[in-house]
Amino acid sequence: MNRYCFCLQVKPARLNEYVDRHRDVWPDMQAALRDSGWHNYSLFLRDDGLLIGYVEADDLEAAQKAMAATEVNARWQAEMSEFFTRQDGAEDGRPPDESFLLLREIFHLTPPAED
Repeated sequence: MNRYCFCLQVKPARLNEYVDRHRDVWPDMQAALRDSGWHNYSLFLRDDGLLIGYVEADDLEAAQKAMAATEVNARWQAEMSEFFTRQDGAEDGRPPDESFLLLREIFHLTPPAED
């Protein structure tokens, strides 16, 4: 299983509403994520709107394509897109799940070897 970390920028004026929306993510959206190969998915939000996501997947690109093919993802992305700005400040019309910036992993603490 591969580990992926990404970042996006939530508009500071929309932080509270963004957090509220994630307190009750639609059950069909959660099921679609699981069924599409997203595992151990977490979001972390800094007070200035920097959003860090972590997800495990065999193949992130394949998991993203599988999600893009679902109706629930189209609805979710349409609702969530208004919360984000691009890292460079530009708006390009891509949904958030297709425009995040992947971060390069430089360290991972592995469990000790068993004797």
